[in-house]
Amino acid sequence: MNLRELSGLLYRMKIVNQELTAIFEKETGFSLTRYQLLQFLNEQGRCTQNQVQNELKIDSAAVTRHLKILEEKQFVTRERNKDNNREIFVSLTPKAQADLASCASKHASSEETLGINLTEEEEAQLLTLLMKLVP
Repeated sequence: MNLRELSGLLYRMKIVNQELTAIFEKETGFSLTRYQLLQFLNEQGRCTQNQVQNELKIDSAAVTRHLKILEEKQFVTRERNKDNNREIFVSLTPKAQADLASCASKHASSEETLGINLTEEEEAQLLTLLMKLVP
């Protein structure tokens, strides 16, 4: 693939990302990053802010910013580790658990796939290719 083809591919991926992210946020009411953050906490339970950062592959300032917004909306609680004052534990609130369950339920009962018209096989292939690009 020459440089022009590569830039075209990357640009197309950027456009797809922007459009699908906007649709996701409109349909769910969650930003994609915050949804991923909440799902991680829902699956893992209480964990450190550093664990969240490592899972989402974003910098500490971004994690802090997202957590502050989620805390203001009463979706998460943060508490300093009494044994290590530099470490912060993050937990999901019952409100967040209920909102995530409601969001999943609405999606499951809907015919909509957020505008993604792929077969299950195509979805699996796409995920495999994307994981190959960024493990």
